[in-house]
Amino acid sequence: MDQHTQAKVELWKDNVTEPDLKAELEGLMGDEERLNDAFYRDLAFGTAGLRGVLGVGTNRMNVYVVAQATQGVADYLNAHYDKPTLALARDSRLKGEDFQRVTASVLAANGVHVFVYPRIEPVPTLSFAVRYLHTSAGIVLTASHNPAKYNGYKVYNDNGGQITDEAAAEISANIEAVDPFGGVKTMDFDEGLRRGLIEWTPEEVLDSFITNVKKVSIPNFKADESYSVVYTPLNGTGIECVTRILKEIGVEKVFVVPEQAKPDGNFPTCTYPNPEFREALELALKLADEKKPKLVVATDPDADRMGTAIPHDGEYKLLSGNEMGVLLMDWLSNMAAANGEDVRRKVAVTTIVSSAMPDVLAEDKGFELRRVLTGFKYIGDQIDHLKDEGEEDRFLMGFEESYGYLVGTHARDKDAIVAVEMAVEMASHYATQGKDLYEAMEDLYKKYGYYLNGTVNAAFPGAAGADKMASIMNGLRNDPPKEIGGYKVVGMTDYDTGAEMPRVSGLQKEAAQTLPPANVIEFRLEQGNKVIFRPSGTEPKVKAYLFSKGATRAEAEAVRAKLQEAAERILS
Repeated sequence: MDQHTQAKVELWKDNVTEPDLKAELEGLMGDEERLNDAFYRDLAFGTAGLRGVLGVGTNRMNVYVVAQATQGVADYLNAHYDKPTLALARDSRLKGEDFQRVTASVLAANGVHVFVYPRIEPVPTLSFAVRYLHTSAGIVLTASHNPAKYNGYKVYNDNGGQITDEAAAEISANIEAVDPFGGVKTMDFDEGLRRGLIEWTPEEVLDSFITNVKKVSIPNFKADESYSVVYTPLNGTGIECVTRILKEIGVEKVFVVPEQAKPDGNFPTCTYPNPEFREALELALKLADEKKPKLVVATDPDADRMGTAIPHDGEYKLLSGNEMGVLLMDWLSNMAAANGEDVRRKVAVTTIVSSAMPDVLAEDKGFELRRVLTGFKYIGDQIDHLKDEGEEDRFLMGFEESYGYLVGTHARDKDAIVAVEMAVEMASHYATQGKDLYEAMEDLYKKYGYYLNGTVNAAFPGAAGADKMASIMNGLRNDPPKEIGGYKVVGMTDYDTGAEMPRVSGLQKEAAQTLPPANVIEFRLEQGNKVIFRPSGTEPKVKAYLFSKGATRAEAEAVRAKLQEAAERILS
C-alpha cells in the first residue's frame, strides 16, 4: 500500500463515526489487499454520477462519499443558479434511505431547496419531477440493475436529462476539493423539514406523471376483458406505477410475482436483477405457466428498463431490446398513420450501436430516424431540439438496445412505465389479429430481412489493461482492417473527431447536427453488415457490437458467427 493510500486509511480511521462502517474498517485493518482496494482511489464521478460497491472507503458507496459528492453538487448549483432547487429520489437499494437523508441534509445546509419523494419511485418519475417542479437539478440514488452489493448516485440537469460531460467535470473538480470530514456542510434532516428547506414531493407530481404516461395511450384503446399480464418488478420500484398505469388503460388482470413484489435491496430471488436475462424472469415464467397470460413483463430495480417474454407455441420467447424497439417503432408509426397524422413529420431516435433495422423501417414508412451516441441523455436532447423549434409533437419514440425506451415527452430518460403500457397495448392490438409479439417480429424480419445483433466483451483490468485498450483503439484507428470476418470494409466512421449525426428519411427540415466526440469506431461491411468498437465508460473492457444481415435467420446467424470470431481475434 502506498503512502497516499495509507494516509487516507488513517484519516478515515480517525474520523469515521458510523458504527457499521467503523466496525468494517476495524475488520479490514489486518487485510492489506482488501484495505487497499477500498482506499486506493476515489470513486470516480462521471456523467452517470457515482456507482460502486457498498462499504467503507473512498472507493466505496457510503454516507461520507455521498456527502462529499453532494457538497460538490451543491457548490456547482450555487455557482450557476440563484436560489437553486433540486428533486431527489431513491430506489429500493440497500442504504438508499440513509443516502437520501444525507443528500437532502447537505443540500439544505447549502441553501438548496430539496423536494424528496416520500417513498421509493422509478427513475423516470425523478426526470418528470425535475420538469414538473422546475428544479435546477435532480438526483436519484440507484445502481440500476447491478447486483445487491452496489448502489449509485445519478445527477440530472434542469431539463430532466442526465448531466453533460462539462457539468460532470466541474462537479468532479468540486468534489475533489472537498474534505470529506471537515468540508461538508450539513444539518439535521428533520430540522431541514421544519425550516422548509427540505420538502416532501407532493402527491400531485406522481399523479401528473401517471396522467402524462396515459396521454400516449393509443386513442380508444380497449383491451379484451380476458387480457392478462404477468408482471415482476424484481423487488424494485416499478410495482406502484406499473399497476397504476395498467389499471388506467383498463387492464385489470395483472398477476404480480409475489416473491418479487415487495421492494428489497437484497434481491433475494435473483443475484442479477436484470430483465434482459432469462434467469431474472424465472419466477415470472413459473407464474405464467399457472396463469396463462398474453404477455410477461419485467422492470429492473429503478424501473427504467423493461424486459418481455412472449408465450408462443407452448414456450416463452424473450424479445431483445433491439426487437422491442423495432416493434414499437413500426407499430407507433402505423398507429400515427391510422390516426391521420403525416408520418413523414415524425422523428424517431436510437443510438449508433442499436439495430440497423430501423433505417430500412424509416425508409419504408417515411419517418425520420436519427442516431445519437450511446446514453439515453442524447435521445432526450433530440426532444429538446424539437421543442426549441416548437415541434415537440414530432417525437415518435426513442430506444436503445439495452432495453431502454421512451414514448412521449414527459421525461428525458428511459421509462419502463410507459414501455410496459405501450408493450401491453401493442400486444393487445396484435392479439386481435391472432398474432403474438414474437410472430409480429418474425413478420418484420421476413419483410425487411433478418437484422441480428451480438456483442463481444474483452476485459482489460488494471493499469496494463488500460494501456492495452488504448493500443487496440489506436490500432483500429491508425491501421484499420481491410476486411472483418471475410467481409470487405466499405466505410469507416471515427466518432472521436465528432461525426455528423446519421439521419435517414423523413422531412429532415433541420440543419445537420454534429455528434460530440466519442471513442467509438464503426466499420461498415459489404452486404449490409457492420462492426462497432467502443471502450466501456464504466468498466475496464472494450465492446464490439456486431450487426449481421441475412435473408433468413440461419444466414444472419452464420454471418454473425463470422463477425464474432473476427472481433474476438481483434480484441485478443
